[in-house]
Amino acid sequence: MSDAEPPFTIGIEEEYLLVDKATRDLVVDVPEFVMIECQRRLEDQVSPEFLQSQIEIGTQVCGNLKQAAQEVARMRRTVAEVAAEHGLAPIASSTHPFAAWDRQKHTDKERYNILARDMQAVARRLVICGMHVHVGFDDDELRIDLLGQISYFLPHLLALSTSSPFWRGEETGLKSYRIAVFDELPRTGMPPAFDSYGEYARHVDVLVRAGLIEDASKLWWDVRPSARFPTLEVRIPDVCTRLRDGICIAALYLCLLRMLYRLKRNNQRWRRYSNMLIAENRWRAQRYGIDQGLVDLGIGKIVPYAELLEEMIDLVRVDALALDCLPEVEHARKIVTAGTSAHRQLAVYRKAIEDGADRQEALCRVVDMLIEETVAGL
Repeated sequence: MSDAEPPFTIGIEEEYLLVDKATRDLVVDVPEFVMIECQRRLEDQVSPEFLQSQIEIGTQVCGNLKQAAQEVARMRRTVAEVAAEHGLAPIASSTHPFAAWDRQKHTDKERYNILARDMQAVARRLVICGMHVHVGFDDDELRIDLLGQISYFLPHLLALSTSSPFWRGEETGLKSYRIAVFDELPRTGMPPAFDSYGEYARHVDVLVRAGLIEDASKLWWDVRPSARFPTLEVRIPDVCTRLRDGICIAALYLCLLRMLYRLKRNNQRWRRYSNMLIAENRWRAQRYGIDQGLVDLGIGKIVPYAELLEEMIDLVRVDALALDCLPEVEHARKIVTAGTSAHRQLAVYRKAIEDGADRQEALCRVVDMLIEETVAGL
């Protein structure tokens, strides 16, 4: 490992769903002018996603979190302005409250045509959106070492981000139903453990030589070494409806990686736990979000999420100060107190039902809340 500290640059990608403001449903045929105008204003920082009703934005390589936050705010605002010109609106939610997946159309691009052909109904169900955070490392061996250690904290990040409690108009009982949909794809979930970058590269090469994947970009793990950039990319979070919540999760991820780097620099490391154990916390985060606590694997007991969060904040305080993002990290306390997007969606829906609305009207009110919160404070 190099003696020089990694750059800890950061990039954030968010995916949004486009809804018709009149019907609140997903728009099936997005006017081509929407993407043309978005790309005119944002250039290569915006792109179509697998489904026509999705749109993805991505920051440039940012030197610090505040720069990344400003970029995401600008791009959310731009997408919303362009969409509004056509009676549409973006929602930062990992599922739509009532849209039917079998009505959606995938984007006519070669990579998406191949995905649709290979994955069939599994791909057609992907009416889901996420947030990806890249943190820069110029040392491949370090990327692989931290890949194995950061996995412990992935359920903690998922729990804070949940925004997908509905699917096709039904309460799923899960705070992140997106994870259930995404897990139908191959090569998803927790990453395997590798002892070196060479071992990782050999495994990828087996899949490539067998013709199963074109490259490592087809590994859709919850966290992965990016195939395009010298980064470690976390993919487990739901996209957060409120921008501040998403920036908080990006800050936590960034600081956790720096904390793990500090341990390594001092010839220490975070204890490696089996995927079997971490997967139990992943399920609890998917099912309950922050409501029922996660297992502290060191003591083997379920601990309330608020207590685990305080431990995490203490762990990364020095890193948050060094990276000038302590307020963004500490915002996690407000998420725990006020709830995630999933909590607010369910509250709006249930209040509407109590007030006499039928189910469809209640779901439309949820969409209205998502439209408003996606651009609040930008």
